[in-house]
Amino acid sequence: MHETFEQLRQREFSRLDRLGHVYLDYTGAGLYAESQVQANADLLCNSVFGNPHSRNPTSLAATQLCEDARSRVLAYFNADPELYEVVFTLNASGALKLVGEAYPWEPGGRFLLTADNHNSVNGLREFATAHGAEVGYVPLGPDLRLHDVRAHLAGAERGKHNLFAFPAQSNFSGVKHPLELVRLAHDQGYHVVLDAAAFVPTNPLDLSRVAPDFVCVSFYKMFGFPTGVGVLLARRNALGELHRPWFAGGTVRFVSAQNRVHLQHVTGRAFEDGTLNYLGIAAVSTGLDFLERIGIGRINAHVMELTRDLLDRLASLTHSDGAPMVRFYGPSDMTDRGGTIAFNLLDPAGEPIDFRAVEQRANEATLSLRTGFFCNPGAAECAFEYRDEDAFRCIKTLTPETFNIQLFSDCMSDHPVGAVRVSVGIASNRADLDRLMEVLGSFRDQGVEFGYGAALPALATVD
Repeated sequence: MHETFEQLRQREFSRLDRLGHVYLDYTGAGLYAESQVQANADLLCNSVFGNPHSRNPTSLAATQLCEDARSRVLAYFNADPELYEVVFTLNASGALKLVGEAYPWEPGGRFLLTADNHNSVNGLREFATAHGAEVGYVPLGPDLRLHDVRAHLAGAERGKHNLFAFPAQSNFSGVKHPLELVRLAHDQGYHVVLDAAAFVPTNPLDLSRVAPDFVCVSFYKMFGFPTGVGVLLARRNALGELHRPWFAGGTVRFVSAQNRVHLQHVTGRAFEDGTLNYLGIAAVSTGLDFLERIGIGRINAHVMELTRDLLDRLASLTHSDGAPMVRFYGPSDMTDRGGTIAFNLLDPAGEPIDFRAVEQRANEATLSLRTGFFCNPGAAECAFEYRDEDAFRCIKTLTPETFNIQLFSDCMSDHPVGAVRVSVGIASNRADLDRLMEVLGSFRDQGVEFGYGAALPALATVD
């Protein structure tokens, strides 16, 4: 019989209640289980590992750890080792950068991405533009779902290199975008990058059924520990089309300084820079084992149950006169969504309450949530209904040295410049939701003193 999630919390995450913490930022980072840390400590304290770039006993032991982790990652995502390679990176952003810097962009080629994307995906457009490729965005509708994807994919020049990028789950709104887009994009002549960082902590991803060319993942988002290790899962045929603009230790078989030649690795190791984080990689298999023991299906059901409860509670939150207190960004129901909810509190007149006031009160209650743009400007601009010309004017009036959220807010007048994001996860329970509702409910019948332009804590960036 499976232990309940409350029993799991008491066994693996007891520090939350012992220290009085409410953690509702699972989209930012997962929480590690105590058994993961203990297993890693036991391994390190009872073994000797050296730099894997050698063949001495400690190096071979570290190499074996890394190779076991590669096999474990492939098995977890049901990725055929004949078709997929595992490239260890610092995080999902590092995996995306590997693709961006090595993809064979060219004039006549196209980089198409969805407006709902993390900044690490948006950043790939700099590589594309620098090499003369066209850059385009698939827009979002008012529900923050994708509109007219097929029409935007159409027209790519076959024979050129075209790349399409989208997230399996939005880190802003929790929207799950259809994985069928992978096949659709392939049919239209694109390679596909799937950002799975926000999706895989609570959902299965079977790469025998969905076959993107590149998948990026951060393990700390899946199970909290280790940090500093991510992965690029790449189809071998797509990986073979990438051309790295440099080389470093570990990426090559041989280098000649005299003759200025080098021989790269012919596997995914050609994309791993320098010495791997081999002691961190040692903890990856333990984390995957932890998720599998619980069952990703059970985790998903637990998260969805709490998300449904939280959506209902937020929707019923009102001022004394019956005016709603919450404006959702993205779906307010459970259709094709994950456990991430973005919203703003409203005052009795229906005006947004500054997210910084909510964050401040949550901090005082030892409640961790997230505020701002969530590194997803496209979804934020759509959610807050920015007009292109207004945002462009405000951005151009500020410099990196002078930019702060208050000046941007003043320039954007009555538009919100950030939201509140809460996300539930494996250790969440209804007591956490109760504490959140207490904090949010404390704003009932309050408003003008917490509007944009009020004296509130300064934040330097839109994150």
